[in-house]
Amino acid sequence: MRVEIWSDIACPWCYVGKARFEKALASFPHREQVEVVHRSFELDPGRAKDDVQPVIPMLVRKYGMSEAQAEAAQDNLSAQAAAEGLAFSAQGRDSGNTFDMHRLLHFAREQGRQTELLDLLYKANFAEERSVFNDDERLVGLAVEAGLDTDAVRKVLADPEAYADEVRADEREAAQLGVRGVPFFVLDRTYGVSGAQPAEVFAQALNQAWGDRPPLRMAGGDAEACGPDGCAVPQE
Repeated sequence: MRVEIWSDIACPWCYVGKARFEKALASFPHREQVEVVHRSFELDPGRAKDDVQPVIPMLVRKYGMSEAQAEAAQDNLSAQAAAEGLAFSAQGRDSGNTFDMHRLLHFAREQGRQTELLDLLYKANFAEERSVFNDDERLVGLAVEAGLDTDAVRKVLADPEAYADEVRADEREAAQLGVRGVPFFVLDRTYGVSGAQPAEVFAQALNQAWGDRPPLRMAGGDAEACGPDGCAVPQE
């Protein structure tokens, strides 16, 4: 079974939702047969790379909040994250363009290190002081920590077209599926789960999607095969 997760590194609920989903997956009896693929979704795709701003003023301007409301919202997110065992800095974080991070995540997927890099990007953005935005050296360091080759990472970042098509394809697919917010979870292209739901909701969705998989349909009849008791040997 495949689970696809559309998310953005700038999205705090994606950070929390990933932890809740993983908690449900850890107790799922068939977890070893579940492939998890992270898909790209930019909350602010038109934002310039050098447009880096503190989170609180950005929230005030973008959503019409008061500064007190924006700070209260961040405090609530901090509490939600803490309940999942996640570190979260309610004050002092930046916001910015995430396109290069998504490009690196596609590269990391090819190398089998996508989850490792995503976890480090989330932690760096939500729990550490140094900004991850408009700082290629910061991204290089995180990618290397995730197990990727330094020179290969620098090459990806230096070429703005590298993995750009893959990011845009994910975003087009999200639009076709009707995804308007993240995180968004798609299970076997049959069930969708929107938002950072409780782990119990994810567990229910996993069980339902697994149970509703169509049975294997066989073509042709039986033929020679090898099994636990060995291989059938034709008799002369």
